[in-house]
Amino acid sequence: MKSLLGIFSAIVLAVMLAPALAGEAPPSTKQAEAVEALVTRAAVLIEKEGQTAAFTQFRKKDSEWLHGDTYLYAYDLKGNVLLNAAFPQREGTNIAGQKDAKGKPFQDEILQIAATEGSGWVSYMFPKPGQTEPSKKWAYVKRATLNGTPSLIASRSYPE
Repeated sequence: MKSLLGIFSAIVLAVMLAPALAGEAPPSTKQAEAVEALVTRAAVLIEKEGQTAAFTQFRKKDSEWLHGDTYLYAYDLKGNVLLNAAFPQREGTNIAGQKDAKGKPFQDEILQIAATEGSGWVSYMFPKPGQTEPSKKWAYVKRATLNGTPSLIASRSYPE
């Protein structure tokens, strides 16, 4: 009887933990490491020099912050776009509730990761530049304070 109870307990525990353990991890690549390092350096720069000075640097083309398909973006935790170095027309808009190509509310997940965990990765489906078919894309998000407002700084990449 005790062995049946032990087996039953193990099964219940496994079923309860499965959703938490099933979360995807970002690809362990040099590209993913570079994205995470870029966002971390950006958060340090914001803290050191302030939002205005940091954002000026983040917008400079052919810099460590904005080159090729690498760029940074920042939102407050309500989803207001404070910075999008590659697509400045998005600044001043709100991304809350936006869904990816498969219906996942990925922008809300980005906001939640920053608010509750401080930093982390979010995967979603989005077409690569010049393509129409969605591909897996990863965003690395880090909580930051921008002009006294709880916010986030982030960048993204497609797996190699």
